[in-house]
Order: sequence, then C-alpha cells, then structure tokens
Amino acid sequence: MVTGLVESSAFPAGWVVGYVAFLLSIRRMWTGKYIRNPVVRSLLVNMLSDLDTIDVTKWYRCNPDLLEESLQPLFIQNQLDADTRAFVEQSEEKSTYLFTQIYYSLVSTILSPLVSRTSINGFLGRGSMFVFSKNQFQQLLQIEPDWVADRLLDLGAGDGGVTKVMAPHFTEVYVTEVSLTMKRRLRKKKFKLLGIDAWQETGFKYDVISCLNLLDRCDDPLRLLKDIRQSLVPGTGRLIMAAVIPFQPWLEIGGRWERPREYIKIQGKTWEEQVNGLTNEVFRKVGFEVESFTRLPYLCEGDIARDYYLLDDAVFVLKSSDDQVAAP
Repeated sequence: MVTGLVESSAFPAGWVVGYVAFLLSIRRMWTGKYIRNPVVRSLLVNMLSDLDTIDVTKWYRCNPDLLEESLQPLFIQNQLDADTRAFVEQSEEKSTYLFTQIYYSLVSTILSPLVSRTSINGFLGRGSMFVFSKNQFQQLLQIEPDWVADRLLDLGAGDGGVTKVMAPHFTEVYVTEVSLTMKRRLRKKKFKLLGIDAWQETGFKYDVISCLNLLDRCDDPLRLLKDIRQSLVPGTGRLIMAAVIPFQPWLEIGGRWERPREYIKIQGKTWEEQVNGLTNEVFRKVGFEVESFTRLPYLCEGDIARDYYLLDDAVFVLKSSDDQVAAP
C-alpha cells in the first residue's frame, strides 16, 4: 500500500526542485551560520559537532543526592563506549548522503499525513535506534558474557536493532510490533513475531521482557505493566524498562498525535526527580521494584537536518515485589 502511494504520486519538476532547495537551505541554517542569537547558535552547533568536541558525559550524568535514598546504591554509572560511538559515527556518515536524505525527506513529507513515522522508517529502511551496547546490557542485567536463558520478549521491537544486542543471551527470541513495515524487517531477521494481544497467552513465561521507550506510547501503560509482571518467570524473571525523561505520554495514530486513554503524569523537573516519580508512582503501584538502573542516551539515525537525534533515557531492571530469588 505504501509503495503504491509513492508510485502514484506525481509532482511537477519545479515543485521538486523547490523542495530540494528548501531542504538545502535548512541544512545550511542548522550549521549555525545564520543563527543570530549566540546562545542558540552555540547549542545548535554542539548538536552537530563531532563526538570529540562535545561533552558527552552529560548523556550519562546523574546526581545521586537527588535520588531517593533506596535508589542511590542501585544506580550504575555508564559512559560513551565503542558501540555507542560507532552508531553515532555511522549516523553522521549517513547524513552526508545528500540525495538519499532528500529522497527520504520527500517520501516522509508525502506519507506523514497518512501513516506513522515508524511505518515510514520501516518502508525506507532507516530510522534505526540505539538504547544500549552489549556491554551496557550485560552490566545492567548483571550477567556474564556467556550467560544464556530460555526466552526473551521484546515489546515494540521496531526494526530489531536493539533486539539483536540482547538476542545472543537467549535460546528463543520473541518480538511484537504494530507497524506492518517493521514486522517485515523483523521477520527477515528471523525473530519470532507475536501478536500485540497474544504474547501473554502463549502458555509459557519469559525470562526477560524488554519494554524500551514504549510506556509513553501506550494507551494502557499500567495494564501493560501488570500483564508483563504476570508473564515473567517467577523468581528470576526480569523486566528491562526504558523511559524517555521527561516522561510525556502521546500516541501516534496514523499521522496524528493523541493523548493516551490512561494518562500518567510524573512529578519532577530533573532527570533524578522523574526517576523517583516513576519508581514510586508507577512501578511500585503495579508490583515492581527496581533492581538496578542507569542513564543512557536514546539515539536515532538523523536526516538532512540533523546527523542524529538524542533523548534522555532512564533504563531500569525491574523485578516483581514478590520475588525472593536473586537473578543469576
């Protein structure tokens, strides 16, 4: 259906040339040359600068004194590692493919009123995400490199890029995804695709369930957390939860953004205050407790305007409050 939309769209050559010129002017403006305000200009230039020229420590920074006392010893300090650097540098390289980026932008502009950005990215084969490296995953879950469990379920797996980081530690890897175009990409990677309403009805439990940057894009987030809790292996099952800070729930339906039916508002302005809020106002209320957590950059491949996009993530390992057995 998406392919047909693209093939049936005919535009005058003058319109296309004008559109390309507009994109090129936007790209030039984002370099900061035409920004008069020195503060704004400095900020934009830093966003596009090489990793060696910016302070990446702020991506991982946490002030433990602002965390509630029970959370302070659970924080894991991370830093820029080789896998994260490689993703950023690859994104920077892709952003220089001018005609490819112009094509992506043109198709996105045509389709965005009709389908979600996730589906557009799946159709174009772009928009990969990065949440954690394999070493960061192992450190967060407190496992050895050769640790293997039976089943992983990655909810809202996208193109499977992050799933691939976790997959070597599991005998079976299951995924869910709403986007039809992303589903095709997941099948090509040989992951076992489950229906978004069927994963909790398989008749077996999961050793690890990952829910990465999905809670703020879900219509019933508390119901989702309760279903996850019931689907984990008792005692040793763990939930890996990533949430964008500040926590701002919205649903993308087609090309529109709407508020979820079950809206969660987290108190606090700083990263640390929002972590406290998520722990007390969400996780504990549905029967989870924090085992460990960290601060990581949530990275996405860029476009003609930006080399890459970055959001603040809080990534938690959660266990059921009833569990008395420690994870391996």
